[in-house]
Amino acid sequence: MLLSEMAVKELIQIEDGKRFGLLADTELLFEPTSGKIIGFLVLKEQGNRPFKAKQSHQSVYIAWEDIVLIGEDRILFTKTSHLNAEQSV
Repeated sequence: MLLSEMAVKELIQIEDGKRFGLLADTELLFEPTSGKIIGFLVLKEQGNRPFKAKQSHQSVYIAWEDIVLIGEDRILFTKTSHLNAEQSV
């Protein structure tokens, strides 16, 4: 399966059914030397005002090992890790 085919799939956490948007809206994290996918970084948008810029205060990390199923329309995973703006993976 190509990464471009996975981009239109919706990310859903198994535990509570919470939706994290499309894979295309995440940042792909990979090992530079081998090209192996490490995981995905989902930026959580803060703010809901129409004319104010949204600020990202916290990100959610989904490790590749936590992905349970890649289906036709969805990607199911078990857990996430929260990252503050200062932290990196």
